Amino acid sequence: MSGEIIKVSRNTEQAPINALSSQSVAFSHYNNLSAQLPLDPQSGEIVVGDVRDQAKQCLNNIKAIVESVGHVMDDVVKINVFVKSMNDLAAVNEVYNAYFDTQLPTRTVVEVAALPHGDALIQMDALISNGEGTKPQAPCDLIKLSRNSDSAPVSQWSTQTVAFSHYNNIGAQLPICPTTGKIVDGGIKAQTAQCLRNIKTIMESIDVPFDDIVKANIYLTDLADLEAVNQVYTTFFPDSSIARTVGYMPARSVIKANGLPMGALVQIDTAISHGDGTPHQEIEDRHGIVIRTNNTVDAPICPLSTQTVAFSHYNHLTAQLPVKTHGGALVEGGVTEQAKQCLNNIKAIVESISHNMDDIVKINIQLTDMADLAVIDTIYAGFFSGELPARTVIGVSDIPLGAAVQIDAVVSNGEGTPPTH
Repeated sequence: MSGEIIKVSRNTEQAPINALSSQSVAFSHYNNLSAQLPLDPQSGEIVVGDVRDQAKQCLNNIKAIVESVGHVMDDVVKINVFVKSMNDLAAVNEVYNAYFDTQLPTRTVVEVAALPHGDALIQMDALISNGEGTKPQAPCDLIKLSRNSDSAPVSQWSTQTVAFSHYNNIGAQLPICPTTGKIVDGGIKAQTAQCLRNIKTIMESIDVPFDDIVKANIYLTDLADLEAVNQVYTTFFPDSSIARTVGYMPARSVIKANGLPMGALVQIDTAISHGDGTPHQEIEDRHGIVIRTNNTVDAPICPLSTQTVAFSHYNHLTAQLPVKTHGGALVEGGVTEQAKQCLNNIKAIVESISHNMDDIVKINIQLTDMADLAVIDTIYAGFFSGELPARTVIGVSDIPLGAAVQIDAVVSNGEGTPPTH
């Protein structure tokens, strides 16, 4: 394992156990949870009932995992909600807020084409704060900072930005005008610009520059819109003169959504570097901790993203398509060859920064055919020699380049980025 800080992977029998993932993987001051289906942990079957019952079971499973590692639900920083039908969101919201006593986490909601269990209507994963750190870090009583700005859309179901330690997570921003509360007029370009303006406004409200974004997730209802999205995207990145000098682009994932809240065409969420930390950490100049970027010629290079962006004790990878390193073409063969290529690309990136696959704490897999998951699982575990990462799998109706699979990852970064203490 790279670095001295220890990755801690844990399972509890109070939540469903999956042989191909760890329920929770803690590293330093964050803990990554695998996606939870509405499965009863004793029977292993989908709970009987409607989407409200299924949403409760997902949240009960998350709560059981959170409590099994000595935490509470108010330690949750971010939740991703994947629904089979956006029409179910109102029913999900009826039960959602009851699981949090005070500060709501950030949230991203996406309608997906399929989930790993055919009878599931919903699936959720989560990221939680981990103030005690992982060995040999000493426990510290860090404060979670949840903040909203009136200059960006405010939701009763989530907080705009939740910072903990040296990271800050911004919930999915829809193309909503904060004044009217409605989707902006215009097509995909207008909507993309509004999403990014909302993110920028939130960041400015907490005195964080736009180029502190280390990872962006773009959800589109039509991948044919991606070229137009990219035209707008490159007017926002790089933002500062320093970033323009080095051509900085965050890591990025583009994910096909079957539907988005309010009928939007696009939504974007982000992970932000937070160099000043949260109390009681020593306040530093946010540029005192360096964002470290890296591309390797041993994996596909994209001008619109950086393969891997490290900050503090985490490293965020751009989603990998099953593309050959040179030439940019899809690998020949079926889903087996495509999954191997995605994982080999990830492995090449991870090894280029002197890490190994067992340093991965979270894997996200998108498939165009959920029936292919069994095939992927036969090769997946072979890329890891230790405890498996947390994992989220969703079905999508399309993937860029017409691929059958796309995979992204979050990697532990025990050595940190300068100046480390």
